[in-house]
Amino acid sequence: MLLAAFWGGIAGSAVLLGCFTALAFRIPKKWTAWIMAFGTGILIGAVSFELLIEAVEQSDLLVTSAGFIFGAALFTGINSFLAKKGGHERKKSGDKKTKGVGMAIFLGTLLDAIPESVLIGASLIDHSKVSWLLVVAIFLSNFPEGLSSSIGLLREGFSRRKILGMWFSVFGISALAAFLGFLLLENASVASLSLIGAFAGGAIMAMVASTMLPEAHEDAGVAVGFITSLGLLCSLLLTHLS
Repeated sequence: MLLAAFWGGIAGSAVLLGCFTALAFRIPKKWTAWIMAFGTGILIGAVSFELLIEAVEQSDLLVTSAGFIFGAALFTGINSFLAKKGGHERKKSGDKKTKGVGMAIFLGTLLDAIPESVLIGASLIDHSKVSWLLVVAIFLSNFPEGLSSSIGLLREGFSRRKILGMWFSVFGISALAAFLGFLLLENASVASLSLIGAFAGGAIMAMVASTMLPEAHEDAGVAVGFITSLGLLCSLLLTHLS
């Protein structure tokens, strides 16, 4: 259980790293977009090579499809609400921020972080070791969120101490969510775990398609396609080496 919290915290620590980076340096948008594109490729691989294949093997195609569609639909619905408040900019590190966007971005980050961390905790149930693929993918996707949100919150007048406190809370919530994911799902059936994995896969794919890829392309152009492909290849290698 403590191991689940540890790995959930590791993945969640990327928002803290993004926050520290925003407070100390001015990072070119293109660099952040490259990281996002690489993380996108790894996330797509994690969904394809781990979550969906395992779900089909442990349950069936119908259950997997239902969980996947429901996860994508639920994420899209909540994300649509947050987008109206400015949460759609949570993976952007550009200069155009408006009043209220910083807090919406923060809430959007929580929307991403909690189910991802629960998934990390759940992944330890069937396996004796953590899914490196999930940890790396989630870590790389979280960095731009911490960076972007911190920039937005600074421009809205939030103090550095308050911003750090908010991101430390995300770090703690990520660790707690992974812990609870392991604790509450420890006795769940294989079919239930498969459904949860498919559900998370749908949510992740909706997030990738609606936020990460469009915004990475906006900041880095056509190079994003190649970098995303490298991320997907990396996820394939991690799957076979882990």
